[in-house]
Amino acid sequence: MASREEMSLSFGAAASAYESGRPDYPREAVEWMLAPVRVDGRALRVADVGAGTGKLTRTIVETGADVVAIDPDAGMLASLREHVHGVPTFVGTAERMPLPDAAVDALLLGQAWHWVDADAASTEAARVLRVGGILGLVWNIRDESDPWIRSLTAIMHASSAEQMIADGGPTVGTTFGPVETRSWSWTRTIGRAALLDMVASRSYVITAEDADRARILREVGELFDAGSRPNGDGVAVVDMPYRTDAFRAVRR
Repeated sequence: MASREEMSLSFGAAASAYESGRPDYPREAVEWMLAPVRVDGRALRVADVGAGTGKLTRTIVETGADVVAIDPDAGMLASLREHVHGVPTFVGTAERMPLPDAAVDALLLGQAWHWVDADAASTEAARVLRVGGILGLVWNIRDESDPWIRSLTAIMHASSAEQMIADGGPTVGTTFGPVETRSWSWTRTIGRAALLDMVASRSYVITAEDADRARILREVGELFDAGSRPNGDGVAVVDMPYRTDAFRAVRR
């Protein structure tokens, strides 16, 4: 099994699958994270850290913010530039960001805080945020109360993010105030190819041995075929219930 570091840096090898398979973030969740730092008369300055292919970046852009995207993987940033135009991109990590002190109003991470050293990342976040700025953390989590979702997870394995949230959620450093949280429930309707891309973009699958990866994708395909329904165009789809969990904390 790959190390945690190898898994955290594996996503560039599956950037196309990540972009195709991973869900976007609800606009409401992003607006909620940014709400405490809304400033009349100017656009917010926001850094998306662990930006990947831009799944969260594009939603931040839609709010009217000025955004920079940071990711440790140049391949993921190349995909981001293809899909989200006009956003400056920088190679960096949550623990070491190529930004000046007090440079941004908000620092957001989507599907990423579980990969970081929380103490070091909190210290770095406090450096690049202005006083009163927001650290926002967000995850799209499949709803495991659904039997089909539980079967899917049994095949492809649960993630460390899911375990972290089940254990009480993320922790941040003492430079930040209390962590607030909200959740949104929604459903994603997805076809076979996108579902397989979603699975193929997970670090556990990317770093698996070839035989294990092939088995996982085959079993997920069989699960889809057994549980799918035709949509209005006669295309086979499944309805995947999700929960988006967002967290925010104010820089003291």
